[in-house]
Amino acid sequence: MPPKLFSESVCKKIGHYVYRLVDPRNNETFYVGKGKGNRVFSHIACSIKDTGNFEQDGEDSFSLKYKRIKEIVSDGLDPVHIIHRHNIPEVAVYEVEAALIDAYTGLSNIQAGHYSADRGPMTTSEIVTKYALPAFPNDAEHRLILININHFAESNRRSLLDQVRFAWRISRDRARQADYVLAVIQGVVVGAFIAHEWLPATDSRLGIPTASDMESRSGFIGERAPQAVWDLYVGLNGKRIDNSDLKHTQNPIRYYNC
Repeated sequence: MPPKLFSESVCKKIGHYVYRLVDPRNNETFYVGKGKGNRVFSHIACSIKDTGNFEQDGEDSFSLKYKRIKEIVSDGLDPVHIIHRHNIPEVAVYEVEAALIDAYTGLSNIQAGHYSADRGPMTTSEIVTKYALPAFPNDAEHRLILININHFAESNRRSLLDQVRFAWRISRDRARQADYVLAVIQGVVVGAFIAHEWLPATDSRLGIPTASDMESRSGFIGERAPQAVWDLYVGLNGKRIDNSDLKHTQNPIRYYNC
């Protein structure tokens, strides 16, 4: 059985670390995190008690991570706790965590690694394409929401709209202040849209089947922005974001002027 807590002496010696949670039933890594002290052990306690600071984790109590832990515990087992790298300088721990998240597929992490959306895995062709693009304007006068999404089919702009409009943990009151919503992939703005109405993700008016556990999330009804706005923020093939304040760290949502 693994230790339930590190001693104070061990905590001091290992400093900041990056860890993995492994399912003992199939040896699959299902979560990567960072921390110090006894952070590595906190997830199992939260999942069993259905308590804990889920907001700090950036996820909901029904997340895949907690579901996986509950399944493991119900089988009479414990997750395997792997300290992947310890005594890491505090300034580097985010990059180590992000690289590890990028290396494992199928994780239950709700959030991507720090700056993975901008500096994460790309082919050499994607690197060349990204840095050859024009830069996103730094003096835009509009109120904007920038939302990081996954890849989409270039020929299917409807798919792009559906990805960016649903379903986010966002303040609807704040979202309604924005003039436009921009879709971002790997630090490149690829779409611009008008959100006519922000609604709870479970609202049938969104036209997307949802599960009841989406009630804390939101989506919008919208359409493509006017061509002049599209040209300003997206252009022909996208515009590269160089402004560090607009780059996504772990939160997929960024605000500009609102």
